[in-house]
Amino acid sequence: MREPEVASLMTREVVKVDVGTPFKDVAAILTDGAFSAVPVVDTDGRPIGVVSEADLLPKEEYRGGTEPGPSMFARRDIKQRWRQVSGTTAGDVMTTPVVTIGPDAPASAAAHELAVGGVRRLFVVDADGRLLGVLSRRDLLKVFLRSDEDLRRTVVHEVLQRTLWVEPTAVEVEVVDGVVTLRGTIERRSEADIAYRLTLAMPGVVDVHNHLSYGWDDTDTSHRIG
Repeated sequence: MREPEVASLMTREVVKVDVGTPFKDVAAILTDGAFSAVPVVDTDGRPIGVVSEADLLPKEEYRGGTEPGPSMFARRDIKQRWRQVSGTTAGDVMTTPVVTIGPDAPASAAAHELAVGGVRRLFVVDADGRLLGVLSRRDLLKVFLRSDEDLRRTVVHEVLQRTLWVEPTAVEVEVVDGVVTLRGTIERRSEADIAYRLTLAMPGVVDVHNHLSYGWDDTDTSHRIG
């Protein structure tokens, strides 16, 4: 069972700016749009930076310019914010580097990048680094919008019938609000474990309540000879 790829979840229509886009125009784009950041692209359409709402705030934070600049020993993020104070274009205030991912990457890999990188979005690029779309945390949540009936049919077909060759009448599959409950009896304990793991790994499944019983425990090696 293949999980969704980034290309099927990403937003393809991306508002972007170039390094010379005026500060005020970027502010207007972020204020008017339903997003909190825009990519900055070069002349070939490759993302080279990102401007978020947070990148524009230092100009208001340090309004008046009376505070002294950071020392040479200050943290990188503090120096970055101070540099953004005097910025007049997207190139002046953008943050680098850009966190990117390929369109064929699985959704789980994208979720890992978002979690580990501590970012809100990934920019999707082709093999040449050109921008194809953007994948946000919200986009990844789309996998949980599958209907309960769709999930039930997939568990029955992909897990029970296609993978384990279990008769449909042997196992009852119930799905409520994305939570799958498995009831019934199958031949071996290993099959019950596989059914549980595969169902839990299915995109859109919130949790699995495993009430499967088995005819014999093929995982018990205590009575084996050899």
